[in-house]
Amino acid sequence: MYVVIDVETTGLEPSDRICSVGIIAGETTHYELVHPGKKILPQASAIHHITNEMVQETPSFGQSAIYDTIVSLNIPENILISHNAPFELSMLQKEGIAWQGSVIDTLKCAQSLMDDLEGYALQFLRYELRLYRSEEEFFKRFECALMPHHALSDALHTRMVLDYLLELADEERLIEISRSHVLLTRLPFGKYAKRRIEEISLKDSGYLKWMVESLMDMDEDLRYSIDYYLRGK
Repeated sequence: MYVVIDVETTGLEPSDRICSVGIIAGETTHYELVHPGKKILPQASAIHHITNEMVQETPSFGQSAIYDTIVSLNIPENILISHNAPFELSMLQKEGIAWQGSVIDTLKCAQSLMDDLEGYALQFLRYELRLYRSEEEFFKRFECALMPHHALSDALHTRMVLDYLLELADEERLIEISRSHVLLTRLPFGKYAKRRIEEISLKDSGYLKWMVESLMDMDEDLRYSIDYYLRGK
């Protein structure tokens, strides 16, 4: 069974924790706010609109119903689906949950199978892939409101991206892509944002070398891709 998980957090630092979880398990949805045990930063609230007052009286993640749900779903036969799976997996790991089954990362699969798009963020793909044309019916099927950056709403869009990807590759291939390095073709940020990495490696290899040496928290696929094109010179 596919288990689509999306979490919202107090921030993006290593010390940050989960404050909401949305899950689609088969045809069943689950959503819960949880107390993260630390302050939700204003910049995080500006994205998901969850405030400290909203979680003040909620249970901690370990005491929540959503925790029990994830534990019950965490069996080798189930496949976790996430848009940027390393993030969700790392946040669950902080709560003592190590996923036992296979993983499909819709972000990585989109980057691999549609390598010439200008962006891969979930909301970008919503419009690029024209998912919005059928989302009203899809959301109605799960009795969920459409609210970008709400954990359950994002989980539903992730499931829609998965359905699109399954038209390009089978499940086994998506799992294989998700556990491998993806060769990215464009630089996602910086002064050459959206430009082809191969082109940059020929015109300004020093900039790419600086990125690799200076950005210690660089995405592993981006680091792999820059190294690949620099070696190819």
